[in-house]
Amino acid sequence: MIANKEGITQEELVINLGPQHPSTHGVFRMVLECRGESIVGVTPHMGYLHRGFEKLAERRTAVQYQPYPDRWDYLAAMFDEMAYIGAAEALLGIEAPPRAEWLRGIVMELNRLSSHLLWLGTFLLDVGALSPFLYTFREREMILDLLMELTGARLTYSYLRFGGLAHDAEDIWLKKVRAGIPYFRSRVREYRQLIDDNEIFRKRVQNIGVIDQDTAIRYGLTGPMLRASGPAWDLRRHRPYGVYRQIETPVVTRDKGDTWSRYQVRMDEMDVSLDLLDIFLEGIEPGAVNAKVPKNIKFPEADTYFAVEGPRGELGVYLAGDGTAHAKRMKIRPPSLFNLQVLSQLLVGHMVSDAVVILGSVDIVLGEVDR
Repeated sequence: MIANKEGITQEELVINLGPQHPSTHGVFRMVLECRGESIVGVTPHMGYLHRGFEKLAERRTAVQYQPYPDRWDYLAAMFDEMAYIGAAEALLGIEAPPRAEWLRGIVMELNRLSSHLLWLGTFLLDVGALSPFLYTFREREMILDLLMELTGARLTYSYLRFGGLAHDAEDIWLKKVRAGIPYFRSRVREYRQLIDDNEIFRKRVQNIGVIDQDTAIRYGLTGPMLRASGPAWDLRRHRPYGVYRQIETPVVTRDKGDTWSRYQVRMDEMDVSLDLLDIFLEGIEPGAVNAKVPKNIKFPEADTYFAVEGPRGELGVYLAGDGTAHAKRMKIRPPSLFNLQVLSQLLVGHMVSDAVVILGSVDIVLGEVDR
């Protein structure tokens, strides 16, 4: 029992919040310590999803493991594939042909768009808005249709291969992507006209869940969570890989670090992805999509770390070999794991009603927080 400044005694209450998020049904537990409606303590419990992805890399050959990364972050599977394939290629000394690199860039930016669209729709549901959820899923379905036409799957694609791709993209598919870019641009503008100046939305997201630059860096935040606090750090620009070595990717930042800033960064990133798609489609040329790779792939006795800039931040893979077809050790660096740890800083001092909105602004996928 604690007395406030008016002399009224309040009891401290410990509650489990949720599940109100699709990723909090059993695999993430957020415990709040509340005094009245105010949050005075937060304990995020994670790691309940025991699928053993890292250990499986030691039990499967390099080729057998190729379909597994899609299941880490199933909303951005192309980035999972790129992280694992990129690490393996660095270890094996393999380079994909230029056309394969351009196509990898295209499918990754399409996947970034689909991921951000799902985040936007579900985030606005957390705030209390229904209509934008329907609109964002309309556009997301169009992107998933394109990816399904190319790969045969809607979420878990298994499209990237050591030294290239499963198969080439047909010209008609590239034309469909090119034709869709102006449409998606108009839809992003429509979202912003609908959302940005909505007074209720602004009051729900501005000046809550503030994370300053120093704290963001100290907690190891990456992606929009970091860039919304000021640092202009984007692996596509500052540690480029694949086709990003040939272009200069714009880096979107804000400096306030609140929930509104995180929303703005992701909205601007959708425009950047559309601009990059224009560049990739302009630069792609005919050619092979697979390099010559050994029939029996064995990882040499060496190690490497390879990271990509996913929709949620830095997704990295540490891969070590011992001369066999199995990884000696593989360690995944998932952005959601680090981004979630800052919840204790984001929520304390806010109302319980703000907790759902702030958690939604983090954009979590618990599949990659498998420990």
